[in-house]
Amino acid sequence: MAIVVNVDVMMAKRKMSLNELSEKVGVTLSNLSILKTGKAKAVRFSTLNSICQVLECQPGDILEFQENEK
Repeated sequence: MAIVVNVDVMMAKRKMSLNELSEKVGVTLSNLSILKTGKAKAVRFSTLNSICQVLECQPGDILEFQENEK
């Protein structure tokens, strides 16, 4: 089981750079990069809320569950 983070997909749809998202959300560039690459172990609801507001999307647009293939 894996949670896939699709922040980069939503950023591309909104034609927004990581730097711009970082400024608008108020999260460091390095923390957003960790989230974007799927290396994050957790995400705060307040951060997820801010990302959704800025990207005008739902949490399900950003986080996706994919079952591992055996």
